[in-house]
Amino acid sequence: PLHVIEGPLMDGMNVVGDLFGQGKMFLPQVVKSARVMKQAVAHLLPYIESEKLALQAAGGDVKPKGKIVIATVKGDVHDIGKNIVTVVLQCNNFEVVNMGVMVPCHEILAKAKEEGADIVGLSGLITPSLEEMQYVAGEMEKDAHFRDSQIPLLIGGATCSRVHTAVKIAPHYSGPVVYVPDASRSVSVAQSLIGDSRVKYIAELNADYDKVRTQHANKKQVPQWPLEKARANKSPIDWTSFAPSKPKFIGKRVFKNFDLNEIAKYIDWGPFFQTWDLAGPYPAILDDEIVGEHARKVFADGQAMLKKIIEGRWLSANGVIGLYPANTVNDDDITLYTDETRNTVALTWHGLRQQTEKQEIDGVMRPSRCLADFVAPQGVADDYVGLFAVTAGLGVEKKEKQFLDAHDDYSAILFKSLADRLAEAFAECLHQRVRTDLWGYAADETLSNEELIKEKYQGIRPAPGYPACPDHSVKRAMFELLQCKDIGMTLTESLAMSPAASVSGFYLSHPQSTYFNVGKIGEDQAQDLAQRSGVAQSELQRWLAPIL
Repeated sequence: PLHVIEGPLMDGMNVVGDLFGQGKMFLPQVVKSARVMKQAVAHLLPYIESEKLALQAAGGDVKPKGKIVIATVKGDVHDIGKNIVTVVLQCNNFEVVNMGVMVPCHEILAKAKEEGADIVGLSGLITPSLEEMQYVAGEMEKDAHFRDSQIPLLIGGATCSRVHTAVKIAPHYSGPVVYVPDASRSVSVAQSLIGDSRVKYIAELNADYDKVRTQHANKKQVPQWPLEKARANKSPIDWTSFAPSKPKFIGKRVFKNFDLNEIAKYIDWGPFFQTWDLAGPYPAILDDEIVGEHARKVFADGQAMLKKIIEGRWLSANGVIGLYPANTVNDDDITLYTDETRNTVALTWHGLRQQTEKQEIDGVMRPSRCLADFVAPQGVADDYVGLFAVTAGLGVEKKEKQFLDAHDDYSAILFKSLADRLAEAFAECLHQRVRTDLWGYAADETLSNEELIKEKYQGIRPAPGYPACPDHSVKRAMFELLQCKDIGMTLTESLAMSPAASVSGFYLSHPQSTYFNVGKIGEDQAQDLAQRSGVAQSELQRWLAPIL
């Protein structure tokens, strides 16, 4: 049995790995191939242990290429990308110890020592995870086991980048710290770090990072305006010509076990293909010359599983929305009130304003935007703001475990990627109901799903952690006001939402409200925000590090 694994099965996986590396094979096929391999190995396992012992007794060698301990860092719950990387590395004969999500630094390092890991890998999706990765790098430097052996540290995930890794993480650890942009690159990086070319590869990496750091240090600072000047250049809105619509109710409304069939109508399939590293807009991707065939196959698998999710009730979707009287106070903050008297504050949402120097275009000055610009100032008009939290991730763990116990990574990843799509679709579905009925400021709206995906509707739903609202910390107050625990949603210490297939944000109704990127903010705004919010600047630093 061992020869079957190390011969034809491993040969097959090596071909798969090579073709994937050359771009001749695509991720869905790789993960499906791994499923065949794992199920075959599981079948042969009972016969192998005795054979392994006999082989070792005879002086034989049964060693994989190398061992990698991989984890999503403390406070972060996202793991689809990490799980894909795990499968791809296993296909290439690496032994991978996948520690799961929300793993504290001391556990990662203890496990790496216990396993004798050749490489440590960290993953994270939300911006606070970047700080945690720096911390892990620093702790590795303090520990002689890692420092003396120069055990490499791999960095991956949506918020990470080559520049950030070189500038912010690598300086904390004297060993190699490598940013891995996607699953296809993970294999060549891992092979380079433990193969014969290790010394040359690390020297080239360090030279590259030195260059990146120098370029970053010499980068011209984008000119910024003082906060007062930026405030004087806010979005020009004529509040005399706008009468805010009053919602049908004030307070919150809960939606439990929402119909998944209804939610599925709102799915945006574009990001589904991105999960599988298939590039192109949907539906054109289905006919793409290069990836079309593979896109069609994974799409068919996705549709078939979606049907099972709905019919078998594998997941349940819960949501809550709140609609409250609201006004902008002191330029950049939006205050939500408990009732129409507007005396008792339900939540204060501290906004961040663009401070980058603005240009005149065709004689019109580009505004220095803040989301508070789109809510009527106190004393001018009685405005309203909504907020929401939805999840389609209730039941994910149980079903995912069934797939993994059956050595079926493909179905596990497919399933979680569909849960993510359903959560986003649920947010889209409720937002439409709010606009047309519950708040009713766009009662006559009739938009197709394509138009909804292109955001052709009036108003926006900005989410904390995104460019217009980069501060995650408002989620604490949102979750408290909406009592999200009652629908099975919580926040981690880094303010990631759990379950991972969840979305939360605000609703703004003004026709001129739009998304934008706050960009870097000045020291004056950071100090002003600390004063307004009553939060220590050191604490703010943690949440706003990427934009300071």
